[in-house]
Amino acid sequence: MDQARTNRIRIALLLGALALFALLYAPQPVLPQFAEAFALAPGTVALLISAATLGLAVAAIPLGALAEVVGRRRVMIGALLVAEVLGLLLPWVPVFPVLVAIRLVQGIAIAGLAAVATAYLAEETGGKNLGTAMGLYVAGTTIGGMTGRLLGGVVGDFAGWRGGVLAVALLAAVCTALFVVLLPAEQNHRRKPLALAPLLGGLRAALRDPVLYAPYLVAALGMGSFVTVYNVLGFRLTAPPLLVPPALAALAFLAYAAGTVTSTFAGRAADRYGRTRVLLGGLAVTVLGLLLMLADSLGVIVVGLVVFTGGFFAAHSVASGWVGVQASAQARGQASALYQLAYYGGSSVGGVVGGAAYGAWDWSGMTALLCCWLAVAAVAVWVAQVRSRRSRRAGARRAPAGAAAASAGSAAGAGRCRSS
Repeated sequence: MDQARTNRIRIALLLGALALFALLYAPQPVLPQFAEAFALAPGTVALLISAATLGLAVAAIPLGALAEVVGRRRVMIGALLVAEVLGLLLPWVPVFPVLVAIRLVQGIAIAGLAAVATAYLAEETGGKNLGTAMGLYVAGTTIGGMTGRLLGGVVGDFAGWRGGVLAVALLAAVCTALFVVLLPAEQNHRRKPLALAPLLGGLRAALRDPVLYAPYLVAALGMGSFVTVYNVLGFRLTAPPLLVPPALAALAFLAYAAGTVTSTFAGRAADRYGRTRVLLGGLAVTVLGLLLMLADSLGVIVVGLVVFTGGFFAAHSVASGWVGVQASAQARGQASALYQLAYYGGSSVGGVVGGAAYGAWDWSGMTALLCCWLAVAAVAVWVAQVRSRRSRRAGARRAPAGAAAASAGSAAGAGRCRSS
């Protein structure tokens, strides 16, 4: 394996992930300015975020399948270029429904990178040190999510929502250009003809592998928990007894930096110690962060948020890499797309359900619900590990039996030859 080429792949996908997540969440820090400019309620203006994540979730499987036909590099580059052009167009659109429609299409385009990157990494690195490579990719998602929100929020305070969104789009444009230049052409992917049956066969294989349900559940329930916390944290911080000013509450996005560190570390640890052990540890740390945030002390809440964020991104890094290794070559693209569907479907649905839980039961009730979700994900990981061990043992038992049968057949054949 050419190490220089592997490093180019890692850096390119790091930059691509940064651009992707900066564009995906660009309007979030300036939603109040959007609401004021268009005279909309907060719930309505939030469609600018949910439309993009909905588009991403819906398009993940079709674009993952398309990449099998036309090539993964081509789909990733085309998708990111379309998303970037739409990001540059957003600040100049004066009609809110059109803005929501553009965000929906932008989310669909972003899916072309999000749904394909794992499969591309697994094939082009040969699976070697895939955990490390996936850790860098997930680190790019955290940097993009944090940088986009902070840049958009700071610039938005001075230049309004248009300036904030445009600043994020310009940052993403630089990352997109570098991504296009650095990403190597595929060497190990064999394109499939445009036929529905093989694509559906790959999808069936991705759905029938029981081990893959564990990372799918980690994606859905983990991301649902993560989005819920960040959606309602501002309400918690600005309400009694904390009464944190809104400008300071926005700095909570800096906790994303913990995810940048832990996603890279967890990927390397999974390569060394095994993904199940590291994944369960990441989920446990996520729950610990939730429990710390039950306190009414601002300092303890901030520590809990950092722990929670770090634990989530560590788990996500390992789970996404697991899909690339576990899925068969026939189903790798579709399995990666299903993971993204679970991830962003969990974001959309889990964010709504978790927000409703906060409204009905306050922070403590919401925390209890999220801990249950994460416990279910941990049980799924444990069950998948048990299934994998049983499968390996069964395979090991069959192998000697097959070898013995082959040896007996050879001996009998030799006997027949001697008797003749």
